[in-house]
Amino acid sequence: MKVVGVQLYPWDQVYDFDLGKLELARGDHVVVKTNAGVELGTVVYVGKEIDEETVSERPSSVLRKMTQVDEDKIKKYDSKRREVLQACHKFIDEHELQMKLVDAYFSFDGSRIIFTFTAESRVDFRNLVKDLTRKFQKSIRLQQIGSRDEVKNKGGFGMCGRELCCVKFLDEFTSITTDMARVQQMTHRGSERISGVCGRLMCCLAYEEEQYKEWMKKMPELGTLIKTEKGEGKVIDRNLPRQTVRIVLDDKDATQMEVPLDEING
Repeated sequence: MKVVGVQLYPWDQVYDFDLGKLELARGDHVVVKTNAGVELGTVVYVGKEIDEETVSERPSSVLRKMTQVDEDKIKKYDSKRREVLQACHKFIDEHELQMKLVDAYFSFDGSRIIFTFTAESRVDFRNLVKDLTRKFQKSIRLQQIGSRDEVKNKGGFGMCGRELCCVKFLDEFTSITTDMARVQQMTHRGSERISGVCGRLMCCLAYEEEQYKEWMKKMPELGTLIKTEKGEGKVIDRNLPRQTVRIVLDDKDATQMEVPLDEING
């Protein structure tokens, strides 16, 4: 069975839906049926093959590609976002809640409003939900998201000058660790140089990690004594992309020199 990956909300995971006979492309907006009702989502990938026998539940079908009527309905909801956000901000202040409101979304049928927020710790927003439900007469959902989700929602540019990866093409976030920065010899730059707009380690640290690990396998350890045409020296630094090591020779001047790996003897 061919399926299409659809993301219903910017912070949400990607769900598989039966592609059927539709012709879709990444970025298309589609109407799908979910357990929560009919929703509008964005196509993330198309044409993945799955074995029906290995899935516990057959994926729901994509109902249709977004029509002009659907688009007009979404525009109508969007026109109300400012109003609902202002009301929510007001209630948050009244209840003195330690949370930062990010955005508001309407379900496709208009029966629910989802408010996204960030917070440093757990927030008791039960009274906030009651106030919002009473004001808008709709089902209310409060969704806490992370700082990376917030930045993906707002957009922006990285220190490289390009549009943020999470906005341009990343569909799901992976774990980024300091070990990735260490392998790529970037920890000495300081946390502010390897952190993104969101304040977390940059997602791009994962892109070349495997290549750096391969380069690392060929490198002698720091402190290793190696033989060169100019004598024996101790490895004091390594340049992984260039595949060279810096050594200090065992001579009276403690001469330093850069040596390509293929010039190391034994």
